[in-house]
Amino acid sequence: MLTYAVRRLGQLIPVLLGVSAVVFFTVRMIPGDPAQVILGENATPAQISELRAEMGLDEPVIAQYWLFLVRALQGDLGESTVTGRPVVAELAARLPATLELTLAALVIAVVVGIALGTLAASRPRSLLDKAASVLAVAGVSMPIFWLAMLLMVVLGVNLHLLPFPGRLPAAESLPAVTGLNVVDSLLAGDWAMLRTSLAHLVMPALALATIPCGVIMRMTRSSMRETLAEDFIRTARAKGLHPLVTTFRHGLRNSMLPVLTVIGLQLGLLLGGAVITETIFSWPGIGQIAYQAVYQRDYALIQGVVLYGSLLFVLVNLAVDLLYAVLDPRVRY
Repeated sequence: MLTYAVRRLGQLIPVLLGVSAVVFFTVRMIPGDPAQVILGENATPAQISELRAEMGLDEPVIAQYWLFLVRALQGDLGESTVTGRPVVAELAARLPATLELTLAALVIAVVVGIALGTLAASRPRSLLDKAASVLAVAGVSMPIFWLAMLLMVVLGVNLHLLPFPGRLPAAESLPAVTGLNVVDSLLAGDWAMLRTSLAHLVMPALALATIPCGVIMRMTRSSMRETLAEDFIRTARAKGLHPLVTTFRHGLRNSMLPVLTVIGLQLGLLLGGAVITETIFSWPGIGQIAYQAVYQRDYALIQGVVLYGSLLFVLVNLAVDLLYAVLDPRVRY
């Protein structure tokens, strides 16, 4: 197991190198000159040339990439051309908001998806099975931006049940310990702030959880259907075990390997791809600054955001692979 873990960690190096090259050269293909964007339309050619020289944009692209790699190995992803702050500091400041939103969405998707998938598989071709399948297809097919705006109009504007946008009202703040508002509210014992934090979190988390919930539900149903048809399940039933014990203790546990793979993939996608949800709900996370970075031609920040997403995606998949051996003792590396 240790050898496998070390080998997988070593595979991170070529993967991240490949990602960095693709991102770096793709970003340079974005139309527009970042120096022109920063200085505005009234800038003179001399001012633009001077700023391009300061940013290193007048160097050959290969030389720019080599300098980027050298600095990245030293933990320096450059400075944002818009704010002037280090990219690492920008990502660190926004990471807690993205983590809080992503983890909330994942909890909703896993709990609802596995519960619906298990119930649907235990009652095949029933009304519950058909209703759960329709919900799963609708969840996978529904565009996030459309669902997000629907939630805002219905729950926020018409019914006034949930507040938006942002993580907290503009006039309120919370001393940061972990950066996760829900956790910090609990640590401070501030129940009013906890309710406010949860209320702001519900709508974006529901919107972000829709697609992974449908995917997890469909995979759970399919895997459970195969497991419940196995001989050891029939033996358990023949022994007179309660149906709930047979389904959840024997069936669900043995169905978790493919479901775990899907959960890992969805977590990686959520961590790196919450751009639309954060932008619509003005959620101050990494997805929001990714959108702003593309709009403002902020090359260094775009590269940092994509590298961050790639690193998280690979690490999550590594964790999933290692969990395989925990869930299934037959798995050896």
